[in-house]
Amino acid sequence: MKPSVTVTLFFLVTMMSCPSNTVEKSGVDTAASLAVTVLETSAAGKKLEAVTTFKAVAATSVIELRPGKTFQTLTGFGGSFTEASAYLLHELGPENRQKIINAYFGESGANYSLTRTHINSCDFSLGNYSYAPVPGDTELDSFSVKEDEADLIPLIQAAMAASKDGFKIIASPWTAPPWMKDNGDWRGGKLRPEYYATWALFFSKYLAAYQARGINIWAVTVENEPLGNDNNWESMHYTPEEMTSFVQHHLGPKLAADGHQVKIFGYDQNRGAEMKDWIDSMYANEASAEYFAGTAVHWYASTYEHFGENLTYAHAAAPEKHLIQTEGCIDAEVPRWQDDHWYWSKEATDWGWDWAPEDQKHLHPKYVPVYRYARDMIGCMNNWVDGWIDWNLVLDRQGGPNWFKNWCVAPVIVDPLADEVYFTPLYYTMVHFSKYLRPGAQRIDFNHTDEALLVTAAKNPDGSIALIVLNQTEAEKTFRLVLDQQAKTISISPKALQTIIVNEA
Repeated sequence: MKPSVTVTLFFLVTMMSCPSNTVEKSGVDTAASLAVTVLETSAAGKKLEAVTTFKAVAATSVIELRPGKTFQTLTGFGGSFTEASAYLLHELGPENRQKIINAYFGESGANYSLTRTHINSCDFSLGNYSYAPVPGDTELDSFSVKEDEADLIPLIQAAMAASKDGFKIIASPWTAPPWMKDNGDWRGGKLRPEYYATWALFFSKYLAAYQARGINIWAVTVENEPLGNDNNWESMHYTPEEMTSFVQHHLGPKLAADGHQVKIFGYDQNRGAEMKDWIDSMYANEASAEYFAGTAVHWYASTYEHFGENLTYAHAAAPEKHLIQTEGCIDAEVPRWQDDHWYWSKEATDWGWDWAPEDQKHLHPKYVPVYRYARDMIGCMNNWVDGWIDWNLVLDRQGGPNWFKNWCVAPVIVDPLADEVYFTPLYYTMVHFSKYLRPGAQRIDFNHTDEALLVTAAKNPDGSIALIVLNQTEAEKTFRLVLDQQAKTISISPKALQTIIVNEA
């Protein structure tokens, strides 16, 4: 008996609305083929390698792109200019120095679009210094950025020269000069109320000094890690109310009066529960929120948890403002030299492995460095973060230089005495995001059916869609990528990261 017209139409509509079902058992696509470029980095040794052929096996899951629904607009991805990195690059031969600068900022490299630097010294400086060292100089007549002129400023200028598209810079102070603080020390303490106006003037002079050298600072954070860091290195403490008051009554009005078109970001520390207190203070009302352009966060509260609930809380409190990750790194570790395997192995520990309170120990297990980076960028994007900044661009084989001996890992490790460079797997992990997710891209909706894969996607200003897929399992995964009525069956290697570029028809 012939099927009825109603049944036939139902069958056709069902097939058109479920492109994930159009894979034959042989693995051959029966829907129109989707044109894609696939780049993969893997534990097996691939480093941004183009993948053009896939095994003819049936897909076991689906990733469906839904560009009609969009979320935040991306500001960018990148790393940080520190005195430590600048000094090391100066110590290298000119060929390797330029090689690293091009690798980070060149169009054929990572093409970084968002960066950070420090105001005054930080732990990744060669020593303690301030641009205003003279006690009692409330008018800051002694202000000078000469400490940055040997290495830091030339590095930023060289990066600008290498960058075709340019990049934004966020600047953060670790502390005011000790003479402005209630404890008279580089570490800990608070800004004395009588110096609030002077400290606001300090920011203005810094912005003007850098602008005079051709460097426009896009944004500042009020204070790096205002909750403190146990007085280990340069720091200065605020409560949420103190920071909000300083911005509302001093910093914001002063920068506006001096004509600085610069954004101000509040908080600038970890994403744990305490973050909500700062959000509540900053965005309590229109007056408190007026000068804040957004919230800055760090990742050190956990080696695996990105705290999506807290990030979403920040977005909901101020949906029109930025939410930017300003610092993250593999901390409390000495870098492994020319050892790619370590970066893909569950061997790294962080500060919390030893020092976290007992009720937070579970947040700091051993972890895989590549996964920590990729997971966090994906998790942040999927929870409204619009920018993500790595810490030092370059460190040496010890994980410094660092005056406090706070050793960490950077994506690029160098041996200046031997004039040798090691691009770690973390570098290639950063490129998967920074090069292919461009400023102005909009995160888009998607649906995927394999919970073992971590996924995010955005539509770039040129119309292309960049899909990021992380496979942390020991097995190859095959999925069907679907966009409208087009599809492509793609395989991702075990322990691998892929960027898939789709040019939407």
